[in-house]
Amino acid sequence: MSEEPKELAARAAARLAELTGVEKHDVALVLGSGWAPAADLLGETVAEVPATEVPGFSVSGVPGHVGKLRSVRIEAAEGARHALILGSRTHYYEGKGVRAVAHGVRTAAAAGCSTIVLTNGCGGLNPEWPPGTPVLISDHINLTGASPLEGATFIDLTDLYSSRLRAICRQVQPDLPEGVYAQFRGPQYETPAEVRMAGRLGADLVGMSTALEAIAAREAGLEILGVSLVTNLAAGISGQPLSHEEVLAEGRAAAQRVGSMLAEVVRRL
Repeated sequence: MSEEPKELAARAAARLAELTGVEKHDVALVLGSGWAPAADLLGETVAEVPATEVPGFSVSGVPGHVGKLRSVRIEAAEGARHALILGSRTHYYEGKGVRAVAHGVRTAAAAGCSTIVLTNGCGGLNPEWPPGTPVLISDHINLTGASPLEGATFIDLTDLYSSRLRAICRQVQPDLPEGVYAQFRGPQYETPAEVRMAGRLGADLVGMSTALEAIAAREAGLEILGVSLVTNLAAGISGQPLSHEEVLAEGRAAAQRVGSMLAEVVRRL
């Protein structure tokens, strides 16, 4: 019989405390495609741990995702805090199951975090948002056909992506747009028809992560901030073919700017 998710998360958190020397973390960040350089701007790295040394984690098979967990000390006005950087995201399309997808955020909660920042690289439906545009996630549409919740677990998803945290982001960058993120199962990119469908459903952004993690984070009691980086216009919007290399290139190009913004936001959480 497989280990229950909360038990595995508790073991992972205990192992993290042992390996990093940090008993409690305050905020967690899941860094999506192209976001990895942002970790260097947050503060002093206290420890870096290979994901494979922590129970329940494995190295991501996706280029652009760092297979390490990092503890970062952040100096803030009210004193030092510790951020847990989850660079080893598991995507649903990797075939490891929904429990594996949700394990990172559950571990963050078990490690003491009260807030989690979920980032991703995504396709944008709004032509006014060119590649390199950071967009706050206001809500999501889960098109994976899956959920990290099991059994009769009824969780309210109202204000899932915290309006309070979005307001803090706008203190740092007042002109930040916001939109609805649609998670597809992947790994293939969405067809132009699927993108049109998502738009008619109310989506502004499309990608292959984040929504399932956000649901698990809400169940675990975390306050959630979601930030997408538009790395390309979605299929059919620009008429250009899509590639993962483009996603990574746009992420690298925007890393310093969006990373600095994110670092300042985290200091204010």
